[in-house]
Amino acid sequence: MRMLIKFTAIPLLLIVLSGCATNPVTGSPDVVFMSESDEVELGKKTHADVLKQYTVYENPEVQALVEKLGKELAASSHRSHLDFTFTVLDSPQVNAFATPGGYIYITRGIMAYMNNEEQLAGVLGHEIGHVTARHSVRQHSAQTATSLATMIAAIATGSNSVGQMTSQAGQALVSGYGRSHELEADRLGAEYLAGIGYDPEMMLGVVGILKDQEAFELQQAKEEGREPRAYHGLFSTHPRNDQRLQEVVRAAEKFKIPNARRSDPETFLALMDDVTFGNSEDQGVLRDNHFYHKPLDLVIHFPQGWKVDNQPTQLVALNSAQDAAMLVQLRQPGKATTPQQFLRNNFKNLRSGQAVGGDGYAAVTDAKTPFGQGPVRVAAVFHQDNVLVVSGFARSGLPDRAFFETVESVRELNNAEQKLASARRIKTVRTRPGDTIRSLAARSNIDRHAEDQLRLLNGLYPDGEPVPGQLVKLVQ
Repeated sequence: MRMLIKFTAIPLLLIVLSGCATNPVTGSPDVVFMSESDEVELGKKTHADVLKQYTVYENPEVQALVEKLGKELAASSHRSHLDFTFTVLDSPQVNAFATPGGYIYITRGIMAYMNNEEQLAGVLGHEIGHVTARHSVRQHSAQTATSLATMIAAIATGSNSVGQMTSQAGQALVSGYGRSHELEADRLGAEYLAGIGYDPEMMLGVVGILKDQEAFELQQAKEEGREPRAYHGLFSTHPRNDQRLQEVVRAAEKFKIPNARRSDPETFLALMDDVTFGNSEDQGVLRDNHFYHKPLDLVIHFPQGWKVDNQPTQLVALNSAQDAAMLVQLRQPGKATTPQQFLRNNFKNLRSGQAVGGDGYAAVTDAKTPFGQGPVRVAAVFHQDNVLVVSGFARSGLPDRAFFETVESVRELNNAEQKLASARRIKTVRTRPGDTIRSLAARSNIDRHAEDQLRLLNGLYPDGEPVPGQLVKLVQ
């Protein structure tokens, strides 16, 4: 991968000039060592990596709307000649991001909190702005010495703590491109909204929704003793009443076209009916410290006090002090016919081997961890045609009790747990006189902070109430 390199030394001036390209938005020179064709090729490779890591959300109507709006916005952009690709990811995270060459991703998790097309268009316009201004290309510097796959994983999960467990990669894209680039993307997004007939000030409404979500996430993260996850374009970037943001958005008024448009919110809400909320069944469902996976007929119980993150390729559990961790991964047995043989085939320098649980084997090896080189306890548990590999490590010693409790908990779902393994879904209902957020929360399948969640889902946070006859989203 060719990297963006900015040279400041005067003797290298001629080399720098040879790498200049014109910025599509500003018209001024960009010092980049990546042609547009290279950028598009990089985007294709990145897209393939994204689809290896994350599942596309299988909802044709939702995908069609995202693609339709995205294509309209892209056609009004500074790089309308690019073949933009828009993909809805099957992820509960509240996020959207762009990669080089016109590849835009939005999660069903962020769409759940939208209540009309304009809000969706605002997020898509913002991400298109990152592409048209070539922010990701300019971000590729000599300091980015990491694998692309790790960067993508950090973007899509939105989890800084998890990113730090594997690498420092992706930090810039997770937390945003910096205030100047985020403001530029907001300005461009507002301009592109105006270009297709929407009120550009809808960008401010989008920011309000996401700032409400961010405030709630900060509250949850504090309660759970973890780092917050947040949409990269807003985390620590825009105050709610950001004067500069309001200025750049309102400057897009001059791009309004004569035929203004406004969507029907109820049409959008009808589209959101039956959309998955939280983890899907294919990803496995977390309820407190219990992980249920219906297609795999699997349940795993983690110790109380440990925080579990359901990533696309693994489960990551951290203790409350964040000085011990466990990873759970699904592997194929290969030629191994027993858990002990699997460990021997896949790990070196094993010692202290012992049988564990009904069909598992554990041992100790040495490996590099986020706490440095040290001992790691590993276990293999055969489950149907797969192998669950559990790894445990700590800053000091090994988390043996928590580790063995987790490994020994692995089993098939019982009848009562089948329902717990089912995914939650958004259901739209029309309110009746006397309905309140509290009464609606009692009808929703939300474990914690149900009233706050419903207010966020319906644009009523922090203390709004629905009016009779309003179409609202519940979770069932």
